[in-house]
Amino acid sequence: MSIESKILPEYKLELLPMSAEAENAMGFPMSTPDIGKRSRLGGTPGFIQDADWPICPYCREKMTFYAQLDAIGDGYDLADCGLIYVFVCFDCYETKSFVQSY
Repeated sequence: MSIESKILPEYKLELLPMSAEAENAMGFPMSTPDIGKRSRLGGTPGFIQDADWPICPYCREKMTFYAQLDAIGDGYDLADCGLIYVFVCFDCYETKSFVQSY
């Protein structure tokens, strides 16, 4: 299966705080407007650094991009406003995640 056929439809993820503590933890007062709002499921990864597309250790095929997760706020920053990238092999049910930052 080619990588083009493995691209999932894209969904924007929006944070909905479930407590006052969560509400207070949100936000980046000194950053650009998109920091903290780049989480999504599917589509293609918005790599901060060079593209780093993992290979499944079992079937040796390129894994499918599943999600990218952004930081919540300054108190939970991911390596200087980085992103967590999550990949999955739908044949082997193997996952791989990693962080890239500025």
